[in-house]
Amino acid sequence: MRATVSYIIRNGNIHWRRIRGKAYGERKLINNCGNDVPCTEEEHQENRRSEFIVIK
Repeated sequence: MRATVSYIIRNGNIHWRRIRGKAYGERKLINNCGNDVPCTEEEHQENRRSEFIVIK
């Protein structure tokens, strides 16, 4: 999450005060692939993501 926010600030022409990141870890999975759940690597990758809301 921090790396993604830093990248956007460096390369996206966005002031650091206009962006925040929040990590959810396994609290907000988009599928049921949590710890100790047999899933494919592709399914686990779906949960390794950064999401942003853009506000004018």
